[in-house]
Amino acid sequence: MSTISNPNIAGLSTISAPAAPAPAERPLRNALPADKHGWWWGTGRRKTAVARARMKPTKEGAGTVKVQVADKKFKTIEEYFCELRDRNDAVSALTVTKTAGKFDIILRMSGGGYMGQAQAARLAIARALRDYDPTLEGALRDAGLLTRDAREVERKKYGLAGARRRFQFSKR
Repeated sequence: MSTISNPNIAGLSTISAPAAPAPAERPLRNALPADKHGWWWGTGRRKTAVARARMKPTKEGAGTVKVQVADKKFKTIEEYFCELRDRNDAVSALTVTKTAGKFDIILRMSGGGYMGQAQAARLAIARALRDYDPTLEGALRDAGLLTRDAREVERKKYGLAGARRRFQFSKR
């Protein structure tokens, strides 16, 4: 009787499944220089709201976040946003990166409602932070702060009461 020597039968298989490739690390961006006045800019959009943020490292250590409502009129973030949810949302990029109080930030917002403006401000501040220091991009991206929310209001269609709502059907 001949013995067949097969390593696969004996459980001594040396063949292993190919390892999944490691996820490629995103290369770091180059830090963008500030404009001629020392500001870094970021633009954020959400629904119909647009926010432009300009950011400068503070010298005194008491960084502020202000909203420019007119040519030379400013409101603090607490005065502009009534809801705590919107205030926290607007500055969440600073809390994630632990840079709260290190920058003076001026926001200009237009369009949309308060919630859309707060989320647009969040994206604008996150983009300005990323341009200032590219090493913060990983933390911002992991928190989902660099992704634009592309959901928009669906348009109203003719013959319908709204985008999808129909008029009530009447048999008689």
